Amino acid sequence: MKKITTTMLNKMKQDGEKFSCLTAYDASFARAQEDAGVEVILVGDSLGMVIKGQASTLSVSMDEMVYHTANVSRVCQKSLIMADLPFASDITREQTMANAARLFSEGGAHMVKLEGGAAMLDTIDFLSQRGVAVCSHLGLLPQSVYKMGGYRIQGRTAEEAEQILADAIALEQAGADILLLECVPAKLAADITHHVKVPVIGIGAGAECDAQVLVSYDMLGLTHGTPASFVKNFLAETDSIQAAFKAYVEQVKNGTFPSEEHTFSS
Repeated sequence: MKKITTTMLNKMKQDGEKFSCLTAYDASFARAQEDAGVEVILVGDSLGMVIKGQASTLSVSMDEMVYHTANVSRVCQKSLIMADLPFASDITREQTMANAARLFSEGGAHMVKLEGGAAMLDTIDFLSQRGVAVCSHLGLLPQSVYKMGGYRIQGRTAEEAEQILADAIALEQAGADILLLECVPAKLAADITHHVKVPVIGIGAGAECDAQVLVSYDMLGLTHGTPASFVKNFLAETDSIQAAFKAYVEQVKNGTFPSEEHTFSS
């Protein structure tokens, strides 16, 4: 695997070649994922739940994000490292820029991810104009879980779907390098993927996206309680964590994951 860049991911989209993304929060998982061929490693604020044992992502701090991002970037030579901007770290565009700079300079990230649609357009433009690679997160927004009334599928009504599509197009125009769609109907995700030129990563968003992402603990069957319906346990059909990562990459690339059972309809 060559060093992954945004240019390479764009070419993969143009060529119809899917790519994989998984979360990692430490050096051991990051090294194993890179060895398995994972193109994008997401240091997610999901660490609030899977590492810290919290009920949501909202407790995660910038210091924690920088720490875990540095753990991952320290051992990765090829994968693109994407890091979440945690809750309340992006209130103003200047604050967002300062926190993104920390994730780059202290954490070693190559790209930051932030949640939100139209309200984030000015911030996305501000970051893009200053050379910051950005992934915009649409659909279910975990940092807004209390406002949204829980972890619910988004975009099922015509009005919601139109708004998410409009936001996706506007975010691309503002300078977003990647879009991430979480828990939206497969048809909406397909429409967005075909409308925009930048790569689209899906989680619970169907097979038409350019890439897929899962929380690594979930795809290894370590979910506490009942896993989300879009999650598949790859460790159950392999004999090691390393083999599970490889199986995930292979199934994302050949289009067999996600299957219909891991997909939401309108």
